[in-house]
Amino acid sequence: METRIALMGIIVENLDSVEELNAILHQYGSYIIGRMGLPYRKRHINIISIALDAPETIITTLSKKIGELDGVNVETAYSNVVNSI
Repeated sequence: METRIALMGIIVENLDSVEELNAILHQYGSYIIGRMGLPYRKRHINIISIALDAPETIITTLSKKIGELDGVNVETAYSNVVNSI
């Protein structure tokens, strides 16, 4: 199975979605290399970066689930680095 390195940028505008977002990220925790969250209190949003090493199908599925949350935007950048497990 091949995995790719990806960086997912998430902006949470609806803070009511944070609990569900965290539950989704917990489900995919084995693929997460690191996570950084920045609360931007002045604008009442959260900015989150997620570094992943996962099969492309997993990354796509995770991005889709996050993007379906109310008031949550997500974009994913892929590295050209491909690893075989």
